[in-house]
Amino acid sequence: MSLRKILTQGDPALAKACRPVEKFDQKLHWLLDDLKETLANAGGVGLAAPQVGILRRAVVVEDENEQMIELVNPVIISQEGEQDGWEGCLSVPNQYGWVTRPNVVAVRAQDRDGNFFEVTGQELVARCFCHELEHLDGHLFVEHTGELYSPEEIDAMEAAEEDEAKKRPRRKGKRK
Repeated sequence: MSLRKILTQGDPALAKACRPVEKFDQKLHWLLDDLKETLANAGGVGLAAPQVGILRRAVVVEDENEQMIELVNPVIISQEGEQDGWEGCLSVPNQYGWVTRPNVVAVRAQDRDGNFFEVTGQELVARCFCHELEHLDGHLFVEHTGELYSPEEIDAMEAAEEDEAKKRPRRKGKRK
C-alpha cells in the first residue's frame, strides 16, 4: 500500500466521468488499498479513485463504525428523507458549504472480487455515498452550495448564533 496524491479543484481529472471497472485483479486491490490508506492519512470519510487521478468507478467510504466500505461500480438504488449540513472535500481543502442530501441512501456495488452487494447508509454515511459517487461522474460538492466558508468563518458564525441565542429573552415563572 502507498499514499497517493489527492488532486485538488481545477485538476482536469476531477471533471471527467470515470469508466467502469472491468478487471477485478491485483491492480484493483492495490488501488482500493491505496485509497483506504490515503483516506486514513488525510483524515477524511470518503475518497474516490478520480481524486487520486484514476478514472475508474471505485470509492471507499468510512461507515459509522469507522470501517471502510469498498464500492466498485456503485449505483444509488434508493434514497429517502432529507438532511442539511456542512460538507467538505479533500479535493477542495479547507472549504465547506451548506449542502442538502438524502438522509438514507442504498447503494448496489461490487466488492474487490466482483461480487455484487447492497449497503444502506444513514446521515453522514448517506451524505458520503452521494458525495463520492458524484466524483465518479466528474462533479464536486461545490455545485450544490452557493458559498464556501473556511473553518474559521464557520466557527465565527456558530459563535455568533450562540451569542444571539443567549440574548433572547426567557420567560420567567410557570406557564399557565
